[in-house]
Amino acid sequence: MTVWNLGSINADFVYSVPHIPEPGETLGSTGRKLYLGGKGANMSVAAARAGATVRHIGAVGEDGRWAIDRLRDYGVGTKDIAVIDVETAQAIIMVDPQGENAIILHHGANFAIPFHRVQAALSHARPDDWLVAQNETTLQTETLALGKERGLRIAYAAAPFSARAVQDVLPLLDFLILNDVEARQLQAATGQAPSDLPVADVIVTRGGDGATWFGAEGPVEIAPVPVTPVDTTGAGDTFTGYVLAGLDLGQGMADALSLASRAGALMVTRHGTSDVIPTLEEVRAFRP
Repeated sequence: MTVWNLGSINADFVYSVPHIPEPGETLGSTGRKLYLGGKGANMSVAAARAGATVRHIGAVGEDGRWAIDRLRDYGVGTKDIAVIDVETAQAIIMVDPQGENAIILHHGANFAIPFHRVQAALSHARPDDWLVAQNETTLQTETLALGKERGLRIAYAAAPFSARAVQDVLPLLDFLILNDVEARQLQAATGQAPSDLPVADVIVTRGGDGATWFGAEGPVEIAPVPVTPVDTTGAGDTFTGYVLAGLDLGQGMADALSLASRAGALMVTRHGTSDVIPTLEEVRAFRP
């Protein structure tokens, strides 16, 4: 099958800093690197590296053609990425020595994806393909509704978090993934705990404390993989991409989550975003 991803594409400028700056503080960096990023791009690369066939739907400016080339090099289908007259999105990422980060997003082309390109892309989708979106692009509700009409399985990664955005797509979802802070915020907005949501499978991640799967079998705890993190950027996206790839390739949810946990753990031992997402062979060989 195929994983279709309405996803953001960013130029990630990553600055190493002694600590995350306080308001009003000017702080010199100790290093800077440019990576391919965006939650959408990260998920596409992760799913492709996990073995899935991935088609990315999105947009970049003329300044972002390198990002399309990079995605293609990583095994992602790029025919549905539009090049438009809006600059490519950017992320300014600060990472401290403990691996914590602070991020500023400039949405750019991610907020100008042409809907006719979405329609053209999904005209090639087949029932039971996966369609995933995140909250870093426009057209989330319209795209997921179109996918639902075509019989696709619908997934949503609720980040960057907005309770309103989740509520807008909630009736369409088969799969929802969010972290524990986001789960509490969604419960405050809806009055529903993760186990009460009208979604077949809800995953709540807790970073180094593992994850919980709320599905037909009731809450299932996914054990954490112990590592020492150096950069947490992109780890959640890697986890999500690996889960969806596993499900698309016929794995059960528990097995897909276990493999995704290993992929996310390996990811936090690396500096960078899409460019350093581990391959399936690396994840299988990983010995924490």
